[in-house]
Amino acid sequence: MIKIGTKEIGAKSPVFVVAEIGCNFEGSLARAKEMIKAAAAAGSDAVKFQTFVPDKLVTRDAPKFWDIKGCPGETQYEEFKATPRLSFNQYKELKALADKLGIVLFSTPSDEESADMLEEIGVPLYKIGSMDITHLPLLRHIARKGKPIVLSTGASTIEEVKEAVAAIESEGNRQIVLLHCVTNYPTKIKDVNLNMMKQMMDAFPKYPVGYSDHTKMPESMHVLAAAVAMGAKVIEKHFTFDKTRPGYDHEISADYEDLRNMVRSFRVIEHAMGTKVKKPVPSEMRARKWARRSLVTIKTISKGAIITKEMIAIKRPGTGVAPKFLKDVVGKRASKDIKEDVVITWDMLAKT
Repeated sequence: MIKIGTKEIGAKSPVFVVAEIGCNFEGSLARAKEMIKAAAAAGSDAVKFQTFVPDKLVTRDAPKFWDIKGCPGETQYEEFKATPRLSFNQYKELKALADKLGIVLFSTPSDEESADMLEEIGVPLYKIGSMDITHLPLLRHIARKGKPIVLSTGASTIEEVKEAVAAIESEGNRQIVLLHCVTNYPTKIKDVNLNMMKQMMDAFPKYPVGYSDHTKMPESMHVLAAAVAMGAKVIEKHFTFDKTRPGYDHEISADYEDLRNMVRSFRVIEHAMGTKVKKPVPSEMRARKWARRSLVTIKTISKGAIITKEMIAIKRPGTGVAPKFLKDVVGKRASKDIKEDVVITWDMLAKT
């Protein structure tokens, strides 16, 4: 179990829901505040941003590996230079608002300097993006801060995930959450592969496993519900004020209403999952008694008479001898007079 302030991530804890604001606030501090308030009102546990320095992230001529309509620039560098970022003071202001609302605020730092800034702000955990899973020096730097780390695993092999986990553990940090993810925007349903979570659960039984989603609404609702039912303990979904906006991550995001419906769905699923032990629940006890069947007399049976199969029917209620004992009852003598259409009980049968 991992503690995040007053919240928990673990096998017995509710699904930890992260609304990934990222860059969808479009550079407006007022919009960022609005989105944090909307996420809190929807019941989300956390909001997440992205913290990066373009010159520390990418070369100036690195080609894009995505094709999202409305994103500026011809190269990754040009796009990241134009992408909205938050200043130290803006982060502090947003963190204060999130604290007031009881929602966790954290971010994905893409370099050591950004991680150090977030540490100064006082974020309670860190996110490692899928594309930095092999940036082991960054993982170790963040791990040394001694706070929980949510590690996305998009485009990774299980061996690469193991190397990343080992790097974090090497710094004495064992507060790790692993997220299955597909690094494609948007992700096609056929590429989601939720079953990959099972391999990570088997490979890392001590760590919570979750899912970070890049599919489009409304199909996302089905995918996310399935992930929760499969045991995901963290759900991360991109979050926007308007899914029709061009650029950034709007197209693959949940809007305010979507997020409310998501959280409501997750809580229903959690209640429905219940125990792993197959047994009657208390509300079924009346059904067990009155809707199951017993051996019942078809005719009056006199005391001392040998009971034959022709004397017996199988009817409700289930308050007498169960049908599976039919062969044991046939051939026994009645220990008393038994009227017609009476449920047979063991005390009506002579002991032999």
